[in-house]
Amino acid sequence: MTVRTNRGERRPSGPPGPPDPAVGTPEQFVADFFASFTRDVLGEEDVETVHDRYHTEDVVEVVDGNRLDRDRLVAHLRPVRRNLGDFSFDVHEAVRSGNRVAARFTVHGVVRGNPIDTEIAMFGEFTEDGRLRRSHQFTRTLTAAQD
Repeated sequence: MTVRTNRGERRPSGPPGPPDPAVGTPEQFVADFFASFTRDVLGEEDVETVHDRYHTEDVVEVVDGNRLDRDRLVAHLRPVRRNLGDFSFDVHEAVRSGNRVAARFTVHGVVRGNPIDTEIAMFGEFTEDGRLRRSHQFTRTLTAAQD
């Protein structure tokens, strides 16, 4: 499943926020979660507000062994907003068991005008309303952006 969008694309109508995890396939949930979150991050709204809409207050993400809490995740979003251009997600597979999701997907982006592709394996725990509470992610850069 591929979700393609670009920086200039407007958010679909309807309330902002994460998709309902109980609706559709696990692949669709993962694609919709990351696409809508990224679109909102690139918008005009304060990044802390966007972050809190998609994550619990006590969120912890461990990415390649690095523990990121709310403050570190919000700090990461500011340069994303400045530097990310077009982006898309290819969700290769995803499974759901209750509030847990495991997924393998590729993020395609343009950073400061240069393409970057990153493969991600994620194990996540979501709330009933679709916010991310915990995740462990393992990444592999397929093509790197050039400075």
